[in-house]
Amino acid sequence: MKISFTAARAPLPEEALAKLIGLYGNVPAKEADVIVALGGDGLMLETLHRVLGTDMPVYGMNCGSVGFMMNEYQEDDLPGRISRAQSSVLHPLRMHAITALGVVEEAMALNDVFLFRQTRQTAKIRISVDHTERLSELICDGVLISTPAGSTAYNLSAHGPIIPLSANLLPLTPISAFRPRRWRGALLPSTVDVLFEVLEPEKRPVAAVADFTEVRDVVSVAVSEDRSLGATVLFDPDRALSERILTEQFTV
Repeated sequence: MKISFTAARAPLPEEALAKLIGLYGNVPAKEADVIVALGGDGLMLETLHRVLGTDMPVYGMNCGSVGFMMNEYQEDDLPGRISRAQSSVLHPLRMHAITALGVVEEAMALNDVFLFRQTRQTAKIRISVDHTERLSELICDGVLISTPAGSTAYNLSAHGPIIPLSANLLPLTPISAFRPRRWRGALLPSTVDVLFEVLEPEKRPVAAVADFTEVRDVVSVAVSEDRSLGATVLFDPDRALSERILTEQFTV
């Protein structure tokens, strides 16, 4: 098995990288059978973005803090662990943003796409789903739509629901909504097209973020799931992603 290692720039991951290369060697990613990512969830997300749309699987080992997307760090029998691992395919959200200057920006998100106010003024956002207006005016700090895998991240912190991988749903969650005060979001079929339109953009400027990409002064943001692209993540049998997401719903 040919392994390509990548590590976060921190003492612990870099120390692990040196040990594992000594044990198993290291090849360029284009020649590898698998990429092993050493770090935390941030490094895993970066690595998945690099392999998005390819057949290259990624196996992560936690050398960071939370490590929700990572397996336990162990140096022994790494090829055996990889061969026994279970795979999950993650599909990204595609963001199509238009700025106040008419510039079009596109980006992919494996976690979430969110809009957020740029100044002290609350944002005003109109929401349409499949070309039908569903919310004429949301007054808020922001709003986000996430993938099932990303539903345990920012979405959960914003009091959105955790979504199982097999549910084919996308949670739409407001961030500190002021009006309508009782709106808590929606669960949308993964096939929908969602359009966010910024109201009063000169007075209430809004930024849009898709994972690592931030676009300032947006006037509209369209989001849809891209099933033509995927990234494969490998998990030890006792740490399957679907089981971890289910378990997270019962964590207090």
